Amino acid sequence: MSTTTPHDITITYDDAGGDGNEGGAEVLVLVHGHPFDRSMWRPQIETFAGPGRRVIAADLRGYGGSTVVPGTTTLTTFAWDIAALLDRLGVDRAVLGGLSMGGQIVLEFYRLFPERVRALVLADTYAAAETEAGKVARNAMADRLLREGMGPYADEVLTKMVAPRTVGALPAVAAHVRDMMRGAPPEGAAAALRGRAERPDYVAMLGRVTVPALIVVGSEDEYTPVADARVMSDGIPDATLAVIEGAGHMPNLERRAEFDAVLGAFLGSLPPITSRVIDQDGGFENHQGGQAASPRRNP
Repeated sequence: MSTTTPHDITITYDDAGGDGNEGGAEVLVLVHGHPFDRSMWRPQIETFAGPGRRVIAADLRGYGGSTVVPGTTTLTTFAWDIAALLDRLGVDRAVLGGLSMGGQIVLEFYRLFPERVRALVLADTYAAAETEAGKVARNAMADRLLREGMGPYADEVLTKMVAPRTVGALPAVAAHVRDMMRGAPPEGAAAALRGRAERPDYVAMLGRVTVPALIVVGSEDEYTPVADARVMSDGIPDATLAVIEGAGHMPNLERRAEFDAVLGAFLGSLPPITSRVIDQDGGFENHQGGQAASPRRNP
């Protein structure tokens, strides 16, 4: 575990693999969902971090060990936080993956910084804007979390976050998911809910995605069913859709072997990288020569 303060908040993160070859290693950035933390990606860090691949997973602002900022946290703010973290870590381009809210943050990151995305992994998420009824529900839930804390909510939604059969078959997984939810700061979770209520519609953007994309969804996911995943896989040119049988909203934990196999095959299919690193002047230095500019601050 490491911490950094790239701008107005402190971010807690894990950065594994690369083994001193950060400039030439593949970089996989994994973004957690609500109301979780970076520990949801621990199995994938164990699987994929190594000499040829660097895996980075951070606690988003308001979650885990990162700074809690009450109020409203938009997807744009989350995306700028990730960009600032990658700047601090010297990462130019990465494979960017996220689950649920994390997937929506990944879409927002691509909207803002398409040149920094090598490929997309969108798990158990959806691209449409929030409905009017959904806005009311998210803001009401934010009020409830501030009033009651996370415990009642965590107990209520556990069998939606993971498939009901997972609770009995994989009690350690169910306990991990419950503990992440119970441990989330109510102020941070509420701020994220209010921000998600105002998220834009990414459906129209899907056809303009020019990088490889993997869409993953659990067959038993009640929050983001397979039909939502198909909207993205149909909309993004040449996207790959993988349905993880028997999994609910957290297939990376519920069906780790299947999820890792799908993700591993996708990563293995990507073309070789031309690595670039951020130089000390804030630009990108291509290992084959030349520089490229990139935004550095949230306006």
